[in-house]
Amino acid sequence: MPEICHVASGRAFLVTEAVGEGQPVTFLHSNAGDRREWHGPMGRVGTAHQAIAYDRRGFGETRAVREGHSAVADLMAVLDAVTDGTPAVLVGCSMGGKIALDAALRHPARVRGLVLIAPSVEGAPPPDHPPEIAETVAWAQEAEASGDLDRVAAARARLWLDGPLAPEGRVGGAARRLFLDIIGTALRAPPVGANLDRAPVYGRLGAIAVPTLVIQGNLDFPHIQARSHHIATTVPGGSWHGMAGIAHLPALERPNEVADLVGDFLTGCSG
Repeated sequence: MPEICHVASGRAFLVTEAVGEGQPVTFLHSNAGDRREWHGPMGRVGTAHQAIAYDRRGFGETRAVREGHSAVADLMAVLDAVTDGTPAVLVGCSMGGKIALDAALRHPARVRGLVLIAPSVEGAPPPDHPPEIAETVAWAQEAEASGDLDRVAAARARLWLDGPLAPEGRVGGAARRLFLDIIGTALRAPPVGANLDRAPVYGRLGAIAVPTLVIQGNLDFPHIQARSHHIATTVPGGSWHGMAGIAHLPALERPNEVADLVGDFLTGCSG
């Protein structure tokens, strides 16, 4: 069973869980997730490593007073609290990938490797959506402005779980139910303040000095696919793995495949 604790960072208490022993592997969720996004991969990775996940401010069970804060400082607080100081492999999806990249540049001695799934990165070019996607994005923005939380959750599922050009409802069953529950929890959370980690990273990717695997689904937004490919080919130790039939959240759709990719990466890091 995972061990669950509350890690203090600033005026936040970050709900954190860890399972297994060995090389620390810390999973960083997207803005469309919380630590439950990683439960599938964690169970497999935790059989041979220390698998860690936590709810960021504004997500899941974490509680935080509104304040300016650093997501990287929160990550360091978690690592200080639950690991023995061994450099960690960071596995981040979307905004979690941004935090992982920021941490690798700011605290290189604390990071052993990176697995980045459809990562965000500070300073990347803004998206230029083709017309068919721009129409779907405009529809989603109308939902966001409506104040109807169920409508907002459905719109986010359409964009991030199904994919902007895939049929609505492409992903169903337990994965969709979990996504909607995660989003519903986040939408009802009180404001937590701004993340102050704003230093541009896109132009500094060549300074990432650890092995890096970038994973990307081909049903995701085109600009995210292009950004992921740029990261994989610009980081000196970068590599690429494409996933067919997947949008932005592979850990929800195909958790075993994600766990296997992480496991293979960890084997390579230890070799």
